[in-house]
Amino acid sequence: MSDIKKVVLAYSGGLDTSVIVKWLQETYNCEVVTFTADIGQGEEVEPARAKAEALGVKEIYIDDMREEYVRDYVFPMFRANAIYEGEYLLGTSIARPLIAKRMIDIANETGADAISHGATGKGNDQVRFELGAYALKPGVQVIAPWREWDLNSRDKLLEYCETHNIPVEMKRGKKSPFSMDANLLHISYEGGNLEDPWSEAEDDMWRWSVAPEDAPDQATYMELTYVKGDITEIDGVAKTPAEVLTELNEIGGANGIGRLDIVENRYVGMKSRGCYETPGGTIMMRAHRAIESITLDREVAHLKDELMPRYASLVYNGYWWSPERKMLQTAIDESQQCVNGVVRLKLYKGNVIVVGRKSDDSLFDEAIATFDDDEGAYNQKDAEGFIKLNALRMRIASNKGRKLD
Repeated sequence: MSDIKKVVLAYSGGLDTSVIVKWLQETYNCEVVTFTADIGQGEEVEPARAKAEALGVKEIYIDDMREEYVRDYVFPMFRANAIYEGEYLLGTSIARPLIAKRMIDIANETGADAISHGATGKGNDQVRFELGAYALKPGVQVIAPWREWDLNSRDKLLEYCETHNIPVEMKRGKKSPFSMDANLLHISYEGGNLEDPWSEAEDDMWRWSVAPEDAPDQATYMELTYVKGDITEIDGVAKTPAEVLTELNEIGGANGIGRLDIVENRYVGMKSRGCYETPGGTIMMRAHRAIESITLDREVAHLKDELMPRYASLVYNGYWWSPERKMLQTAIDESQQCVNGVVRLKLYKGNVIVVGRKSDDSLFDEAIATFDDDEGAYNQKDAEGFIKLNALRMRIASNKGRKLD
């Protein structure tokens, strides 16, 4: 422990990370640098400064990273249409590589030789933070207090605070029943009654969205403009990436969109039940697939769909900085060069309904697709040879007496 002189801690200012500051100072006899990221969690981050100062921290970083987060992480991931295990839009997963990168940047700026985080030894976040850190700074040391200390309960953490005069707002008996994590893409809920997969989530748990049955009876229409696979305008008004997601969250939440209740497979091997609110991301996913439907070549679109589960697993498991994710991203970004145009949506009581799409780069040819007279644009007799050629191997097998059923 004596070779660690300075540690960069991912610091929220809450109970766990406040304890970690003091624990690092005492256990490692080192200087602690705190880093607090504003990635749209919806809470003030500046109060973390005063809390860190009260704990004797001299170097305090508080960064507004909302634009970088959406531009460089969320948008690239949505170009891939990434969904983990068919449902999860990866809201927590995609935030971790950004935080890991900034922690390493700060370590380099301050001369720190270690980083630390408050992720537990049961979850995915420890893997995501540390894989990112090692990829960006191979020699960095990582301190994960939850894997070292015996402060394994809220009561023990509060007792530690009392012993060490650490101010905390939340007292005994005020504990939220859920473990929550929020950023501009989503808010997640775990723990409490959700640990029973048969138990329905309580109505007052949800924070960003109304229940679909309580959403307005009048549908909301909107138009999203895409340039190279990214949304640049809402209803004709130019928006920055963070502004896009912020507005879609508000509109989607008001229409009961984006609630999800799933049991997922964590990378560490256990199943975990969680609930998520991702109103803006749900809209983005539906709209992106709509604009791709008229601008992507068939085989490119199908290849993207084949690659997507691997891409999603890489993000979920913490391999954002891996060479294979970068390779896939290059291919995905190349596919988006002609994904330009406008998608019109109808939002109604939890549903995202595509009602129109148009693009100057559209591959949809009305003259060929029409059920009316196509005036020779497509020779329907050509289909006969096409079908016979594709049936040839099955006809041969059948003639040889092989059973095909």
